[in-house]
Amino acid sequence: MPHILIVDDDENACAALAEIVAIEGFSSASANSLREARLQIGWRMPDAILADLRLPDGNGMELFDEVGSAGVEVILTTGYASVESAVEALRLGATDYLVKPINVTRLQTVLKRIATTSELRAEVHSLRGELRRYGRFGRLLGSSEAMQTVYDQLSKVGPTEATVLLIGESGTGKELAAQTVHELSARRRQPFLAVNCGAISPTLIETEMFGHERGSFTGADRQHKGYFERADGGTLFLDEITEMPLELQVKLLRVLETGSFMRVGTNRETHADVRVLAATNRNPEEAVAEGKLRADLYHRLNVFPIELPPLRARGDDVVQIANTMLEQLNAEQGTQRRFSAAVLESLRMHSWPGNVRELRNFVQRAYIMADQDVITEVQIPLQVAAAPSTGTAVVSVPVGMSLAEADRQLIFATLEQCAGVKKHAAEILGISLKTLYNRLEDYAAKGELPEWLRASRGGDASPPAAS
Repeated sequence: MPHILIVDDDENACAALAEIVAIEGFSSASANSLREARLQIGWRMPDAILADLRLPDGNGMELFDEVGSAGVEVILTTGYASVESAVEALRLGATDYLVKPINVTRLQTVLKRIATTSELRAEVHSLRGELRRYGRFGRLLGSSEAMQTVYDQLSKVGPTEATVLLIGESGTGKELAAQTVHELSARRRQPFLAVNCGAISPTLIETEMFGHERGSFTGADRQHKGYFERADGGTLFLDEITEMPLELQVKLLRVLETGSFMRVGTNRETHADVRVLAATNRNPEEAVAEGKLRADLYHRLNVFPIELPPLRARGDDVVQIANTMLEQLNAEQGTQRRFSAAVLESLRMHSWPGNVRELRNFVQRAYIMADQDVITEVQIPLQVAAAPSTGTAVVSVPVGMSLAEADRQLIFATLEQCAGVKKHAAEILGISLKTLYNRLEDYAAKGELPEWLRASRGGDASPPAAS
């Protein structure tokens, strides 16, 4: 039977909480101070601690030092909630942060997940063994040192309830990483929904997120459940979070703090038990400085940040991923195609500005164009650093260049290569057309657009002809 330690200076609160945890299958012990809690931990290490933030002799967060790396789940409660204390608690590793009076339903949900923690850790250990044998972790592939670091982070945060912020260039696998986090959690049998915040019209994003009531606006002929309601019990992945309108970011912050929201057209609150994972291909601190991401929301999402490395920093992973993609196509089509040694060497040398998404497109094109089982470099050449006179843009990314500057140069170079056709450029970059327009508007406001783009704003641009 899992054991929980309840720490609160209110004896009535301790008794009430003891009844709730007993119903959920926990044995329990109580302590009225940090000193008593330390004694209880010395006698028996609990599986979980439910502690008040304010205690007569200190702060409940001090108990993190007592349990160290023992894998004890810590749930903090308080009647004096603040964004700062919530963020600090979650940063230190709290499973959850509950505001008094405690919502019993939410507490029961948290306790049910704690009871499955040992099972989840066994699965994570099994996945680590699979990684050593096959170079894969969950939905991610690769054995490079950069990815080993990512796998370690995913294995630690997956079984918890912590909010995760995934940071990385477009095409680095942020959604696959989010799915892996979901599958390592106690929510894995519940829905996983992915939302691209840059692909939804600003006028519709609130109703898409939170739903609406029938008759709440013209055309609302029926009740609509938003993503939060549909993801109840599961995980919601918010991609391109910096593209979410600021007014909606305020409402998202409230949902993260309270678990409650209101459908458009009603004043009645709806509760949803959702774990939120977010992602951005921008530097989030720069996005805050530019006014694209609220600072308070950033700190609430940035409880456990994970940076996904670009493909060019992953060494031989590119070969493993390409061969795996080709094997999948062979299995689907009943063929036995393979890359020649020359093609594999070209894969290693290419910079892959579009990352794994670009690699997937290359493998699919190579497979389709192949006339024989061995795919040669002659049949499907890789475009690497062509000379400017060919009309192909060259993007030079020196060591130390910021991610924002590299993004800017890549966008301009892709637009130039696509003859200024923004829809085509967005597809190649792996971003929504709306996101591309938003980036161009930002660059225009800063006076950073090249002359040929400045002259053609409002329609598709045409780059200068190659000389």
